[in-house]
Parts: sequence; C-alpha cells; structure tokens
Amino acid sequence: MNRREALLSLGTVATAAAIAPVSAKEISGFPHGTAQSADHMPKPIRFGGYQVLTDDTDRQTLTAIFDRLIPADDLGPSASQAGCLEFLDDQLAGDYGAGKALYLEQPLHPENEEALMGSPQFLTTPKERYKSGLNALRAYAKAVEGKPFHELSADRIDALLMAMEAGKLDLGKDVNAQAFFELMLQNAREGYLADPIYGGNRDMAGWKMIGFPGARYDYRPYIDRRGEELSFIPVSLIPAD
Repeated sequence: MNRREALLSLGTVATAAAIAPVSAKEISGFPHGTAQSADHMPKPIRFGGYQVLTDDTDRQTLTAIFDRLIPADDLGPSASQAGCLEFLDDQLAGDYGAGKALYLEQPLHPENEEALMGSPQFLTTPKERYKSGLNALRAYAKAVEGKPFHELSADRIDALLMAMEAGKLDLGKDVNAQAFFELMLQNAREGYLADPIYGGNRDMAGWKMIGFPGARYDYRPYIDRRGEELSFIPVSLIPAD
C-alpha cells in the first residue's frame, strides 16, 4: 500500500491547471438569476468542538491511521493537519453518518447479496460502523499489542493497515476489518480533497498538490488556451469577505 498513491489514485484530476508563475486573467460576477436558493446551498462545517468523535482515544487512533494513509511530506500536510478529522466528524454528525442515502433493510436473500453487489451490504450506518470499528481496534491493540493503537510505531501501524486491507486482520465477528479499512481510506481521501467549506482540505492543500483550480463559476475564457500553465489559485465555496 503506497499511502501517497492511495490519494493520487483517484486520477489525474485537473493536472492541466498546474501552478506556474504566470497568472490567467480572472473573471468576476455571475448571472444572479441562476443562483440556488439558500436551502440548496452547501452547508458549511459546524465549528465549536467535536460532535461524534468526542473520545480522545478514538481521535488519537484515527489520527494515527489517517496520517499513515496520507502522511506529511514535501508535497503537502498529513491528513490530520489538513483537517480530515474535523471533516469526518462533521459528516458523521449529519445525513452521511445517519446513512440517509443508504438502503439499510435486510435483503431478501442475504447469502446472495455479496455475490450480486460485489461487496457486503452493511445494515448499520457509517456512524455506527466507526463506533464498532474503533472499539474493535482498541480491544485488539490492548489484547495483542499491549498498548493503545496510537502508541504503536509507524511500521507496526502500516503492517496492521495492510492486514486490514487484505482482509487478514481479525477484529471480531461484528467488524469486517477490510471494509472498515476501505471506509476510512475513502473518508480520508474525501476530507483531503473536498471543498474547505466542509472542514477538510485546509488552506486548499489537497487542491494545490494536484493542481485543481477549485469551485470556479466559468472556464469559457480559458477553453482555447490548451497546454498553457494558467497558475490558477484555487477557489473555495467559502464566501469571500
């Protein structure tokens, strides 16, 4: 598992908009008649402390894991430094954590579900999966490693994450370790690359790393400027002062 490639494997998003010393002319304004109503606008992160990840040990465990999935290096900050835990907490406190978009009813034939869908169906919400997964990691670390998960060496954490990724770590009958790894990796990626309005991608570090220009209204002035380095400064959905 190459942790930096785990993030970049999402594709070569916006690599044409590489950072360079020459700036493209910006355009301003937009047709206000096309603006969305307030109830359809993105909901910014709710600041003021953690809402779901209130346990110190849970946050320390997730920090240790996220920072091995996306470590700090000369390309950018680590996942936790970029605000991925704040992003995750806010998502778990809302509709995502409650599984509002998921089908959580028991299938008619559970034995066929994984074969048909290509992955197991979970009847618990993401919020519940994090709770049970973190509890299982806490118990495993205490019983097998003799210390809290976040106190393990980086190499040992890597080994455990690779075992989870391969489906070779037993976290008990109630936790699918491989699926829990995939959930954490997905959420770390999302936090690193989502618009900063949701709490992650602090200072737009993820966008700057891959050269993504952000939430710009109009690209028409640049369509014919193929191959040029436009040096776009990323733009967030966060309203300008």
